[in-house]
Amino acid sequence: MNRVFHLVVLATALFLSTASASPATQQPSAATPSGATMTTQKFEFVSDGNRLSGFVDVPAGGAARAMIVIIQGYGKTDVAGRTSYYDLRSRFTQLGISTLIWDKPGCGESKGMFDADQPVESSAREVLDAIRHARESKLPGSQKVGLWGISRAGWIAPLAITQDPKIAFWISVSGTDDKENFPYLLESNLRIEGRTEAEIKLLLGEWRHGFEITSRGGTFEDYLAATQTLRRDPFMVFLSGGKDEDKAAFLAQQKQFLSGTFQVDEATGLMIYVPHFQHMLARINVPVLAIFGEKDRNVNWRNTVALYSKTIGKNPDASLTIRTYPDGNHNLQQARTGGLREMLQVSEHRASDGYYEAMADWLRTKVLK
Repeated sequence: MNRVFHLVVLATALFLSTASASPATQQPSAATPSGATMTTQKFEFVSDGNRLSGFVDVPAGGAARAMIVIIQGYGKTDVAGRTSYYDLRSRFTQLGISTLIWDKPGCGESKGMFDADQPVESSAREVLDAIRHARESKLPGSQKVGLWGISRAGWIAPLAITQDPKIAFWISVSGTDDKENFPYLLESNLRIEGRTEAEIKLLLGEWRHGFEITSRGGTFEDYLAATQTLRRDPFMVFLSGGKDEDKAAFLAQQKQFLSGTFQVDEATGLMIYVPHFQHMLARINVPVLAIFGEKDRNVNWRNTVALYSKTIGKNPDASLTIRTYPDGNHNLQQARTGGLREMLQVSEHRASDGYYEAMADWLRTKVLK
C-alpha cells in the first residue's frame, strides 16, 4: 500500500477497490465479445481546477442511445495503461450505449495530486463536471446519461444524482450503506483466516475501543495500549503491510472527529460517511439496478440491500431491481471464500455467471425501451 494504514478511520475503503493491490479497479476478465467494436476517443474536462483525462467509447457507427459514466472504486487509477473495465465498456457499446471514464487527479494523464482519502463530495463534483462537459460537447449518448459505479461509488452516485435531476439511471455494484464497514470486513475475514469465535470477539472489541479513543478523545499511547493484540494479528499485519502506526495521522484524524468534520452514529458507534444518506436515497427518482456478491467480505451487502429496499424501493417514482450472486465476491468475481487474500492471490478472475447478462437485460428493458 502507498499510504499510512490507520485502523480506525477509512480502513474499509482500503480494500473496497484498491488499484495498486487488488483487481478491484479491473472488472472480472472474460473473453472479449465477438464483434465488439467501438471507437475510443480522448476525453478531458476540468474539475476543481484540475484537468482530468480519460476516454469516451462510442458504439460502432458513431450513434448512441445513451451514455454510461463509470465511477471507479477506491485507490489509484490507470485507465489508459490498464485498459480498465474494457469488458464492461465493450459490452455497453454493443448495446448502443457510449461510456465515459477518466483517471482521478494525479493518476494517468490527469493533473493534480492524488488523494487516497478524496472526499466523496469531491468525487461527486468530478462526475457532475464530466457529465456537464459531455453534454456541452454533444457527445454521442449524452442526451440520456446514467451512472455505473462500484463500491465507494455507492456514496458518490447518490450525491451526483440528487444534484443533477437529468441523470436518468444508476447501476450500483457492491454498494455501501452510510457507515464505517470495517468491523464487517474484519469479522468476515478473521473467520476465513481461521480465528476462533473468542479470538474474533477480542479483536473486534479492541478495534471498537481504539475507534472510541480516536473519535471521542484519548492519547495515541492509549490507542496503542488498547489495540495491542489487534495490531499484532497476522491478518492486520497483512492489511497494513507491516507499517507501524503513525502518531501524526492518528492526531489528524482525531481532530476531524472532535471538530465534527467526521461524524459518529450514536446507535452503532460507527463513522457516518454520508450524512442523511437514507433521505438522499429516498429522493432518487430513477431506475436503479443493484448488484451484490453474496461472498462479499468487504461490504455488508445485506445491510445495503435492506437500506435500498426501504428507501429507493419504497419510492413510487423510482424502480429498484436487486440481483445477488451466490459465488460473487466484492468485485463480482467467482470466489471460493470471498476473502481478501483470495482476491489478491487468484491470478485469473471470472465474472459471476449472469453478471454481465443481468446488466444488459436491465438496460434493454429499463433504459433503452
